[in-house]
Amino acid sequence: MSHTYFQNVMHVVFSTKERRKTIPREMKQHLWAYTSGICRHQKVFVHAVGGVENHIHLLLQFPATIAISEAIKKIKANSSRWMADEIGTFAWQAGYGAFGVSKSNIAAVVKYIQNQERHHRKMTFDEEYIALLEKHGIGYDPRYVFG
Repeated sequence: MSHTYFQNVMHVVFSTKERRKTIPREMKQHLWAYTSGICRHQKVFVHAVGGVENHIHLLLQFPATIAISEAIKKIKANSSRWMADEIGTFAWQAGYGAFGVSKSNIAAVVKYIQNQERHHRKMTFDEEYIALLEKHGIGYDPRYVFG
């Protein structure tokens, strides 16, 4: 083939270190916007960003020219450094979850991310994360999921 055709949309989720509630309510929109800027700088298209006090969800479309793990590493490092400058001590957990999303499910995942505040009135992050792993058929050892 003479051209590369590529679509890779991922629902990416990661938590603050030890799942502490270290994202102040008044900083959420600033953090989401800053994180979106980091993505755009890497040519990663942002469909949605959201979350609550202890974690973030991103729906991202990666170009063929970038490794997902490298992009997420830069997103986490730069947003963590920025947040620490803004509020003091801040860090993300070491790992992350990345779940493939088909074109037909993009709108549903965007809505899911936009409704995180309401969603987490009923479910903890731990419950949500395990549910995502199971929904996507990702095997895990419960002893090591959260460190």
